[in-house]
Amino acid sequence: MKKSIKIDPVTRIEGHAKVFINLDDDGRLENAGLVVNELRGFEKILIGMEADRMPHVTARICGVCPTAHHIAASNALDHAAGVTPPPAAMLLRELMYMGHIIHSHSLSIFVLQGPDLVLGLDSDPAERNVVGIVKANPELAKIALRLRTIGQKINEMVGGRGTHPVTSVAGGITFTLDQEKKKNIQEWINEARGLLPTVVPAVKGLLLNALDKHPSMLTDWVAPSWALGTVLDDKVSLIEGKLRSIDETGTIRAEFGVEEYDRYLQESVVEWSYMKKVHINLDGLHEYRVGPMARMNAIRRFGTELADAEYAEFTKLGGWPCHLTVFQTYARMIEMIWAIERADEIINNQAIWGETRVPVSFKGGRGVGHVEAPRGTLIHDYEIDEKGIIRAANLIVATQQNYNIINRSIAQAAQSHVIDKPDDTALLNAVEFSIRCYDPCLSCATHAIGRMPMEIAVTRGGSTLKTIRR
Repeated sequence: MKKSIKIDPVTRIEGHAKVFINLDDDGRLENAGLVVNELRGFEKILIGMEADRMPHVTARICGVCPTAHHIAASNALDHAAGVTPPPAAMLLRELMYMGHIIHSHSLSIFVLQGPDLVLGLDSDPAERNVVGIVKANPELAKIALRLRTIGQKINEMVGGRGTHPVTSVAGGITFTLDQEKKKNIQEWINEARGLLPTVVPAVKGLLLNALDKHPSMLTDWVAPSWALGTVLDDKVSLIEGKLRSIDETGTIRAEFGVEEYDRYLQESVVEWSYMKKVHINLDGLHEYRVGPMARMNAIRRFGTELADAEYAEFTKLGGWPCHLTVFQTYARMIEMIWAIERADEIINNQAIWGETRVPVSFKGGRGVGHVEAPRGTLIHDYEIDEKGIIRAANLIVATQQNYNIINRSIAQAAQSHVIDKPDDTALLNAVEFSIRCYDPCLSCATHAIGRMPMEIAVTRGGSTLKTIRR
């Protein structure tokens, strides 16, 4: 029987948390889940601030996905003011966002999950990190870090700052493209495209090799669920479009504008965590996932050559809709391919040279906006008074929408790699990897101040038998 085990902390996720795994008196799994221990409270912090500051303030929620909050806030303010930004503004926002996706996905694939894939789940945790990747495969590490840099350069040039962008505002964007900036961006995009023939086969090979070594991930790490993603003209879209909900069979169950999200999404508080759960409320409550794999389940094409070709390969290997937890890494890579192709389309679209802002005034009311953040659907909802002051705010982030499925994946990892297994290290590695597949962002999800230690506690009959620290 497994003892009480503590991971302090789980590494290579954005933030820290606690995992519990409870066994019954016979040693069988009762339940398992993720606990976020401390509150950040951004929904309260925003109250009383000027509405037009939201794109800048909410970007500070997270240092990993600030661009997602920046543009979600801008979209919400557009809705509140009743304006539509000019086509050039939307293209430039999207170009910024493609840089963000390239940066974030390359970080997740190569720095956060990469050590598990390159070095293996059974490797020494002291070596299973980005330094270990550099030692084991320096060429792949060099390419991965270069992709991340390219994404950040695009994001920084259009966004005005690398970590917390400032150019997207209510009614448009303050960035203006010129020929020199276009030349630089085009060169970065061309370089990124040139790296794909090397990096794509490498990531696929590492993922398939991991599945060969751990075949239970193909059989036991399967979490059928509904999915939510944004579509525009029936293709994937990240900063505008309708939200599409599909069930576990791939049947479209709803398609709605984000301003109607509260008709379909139901948040609920759990007594043991500061992160809320969310269900789709449609003929009952349904667990669902968001993020790259959910988006690929919600649509049937990307609309670009390389991404569509790889998407066809994805569905051949993982089925459609895909519910294999580990295939989220593959989905993330395909989105990175698409972001590079899409950035190329945008920078060569003549409409990008038009006007970039329209006048805006706030007369009071509600503003709702969203984006597809790297980790999934992100919604900003503001109540604004006639003086342009925020009076209420609600933020629904990707990680809390994935919360139910994350907990299910932790239980599956415990079942396949922990219970009745002789090696405690298997628990540490398997549970960490199952969580990383969702690329969780706990700072966003708790809306955290202070330290949030991560621990795994396995109990039997309510008693803790042993603690193992690493």
